[in-house]
Amino acid sequence: QAQIVESGGGSVHPGGSLRLSCVTSGFTSDDYNIGWFRQAPGKEREGIACISGSSGGTVYDDSVKGRFTTSRDVAKGTTYLQMNSLTPEDTAVYSCTADVTWPYCSLSPQLYDYWGQGTQVTVSS
Repeated sequence: QAQIVESGGGSVHPGGSLRLSCVTSGFTSDDYNIGWFRQAPGKEREGIACISGSSGGTVYDDSVKGRFTTSRDVAKGTTYLQMNSLTPEDTAVYSCTADVTWPYCSLSPQLYDYWGQGTQVTVSS
């Protein structure tokens, strides 16, 4: 049974950094895409980054481009989201998700099949 578990959330001051981890297990192959999404209180869930399993290509939303980086260690079954220069606007519950169908990753949540439980990221002074 496929499972996804995120970790690494926490509280940080503006300008700080955090690294989220997304551990996957139970997938029949390594050829799946990973998406990162976040949802702030009172706001809709938004896709912020993804990495394609087939090519390793990445996509970033403009709100995080240049500050966040996603990478994947296939051998460890782990995908990372390095978040730098955090601002209070980055405060949200962050989730990772896997898609086993499409050839390339996307920031559209409808395309994803498996979701983790989410981890809270709070940026405040």
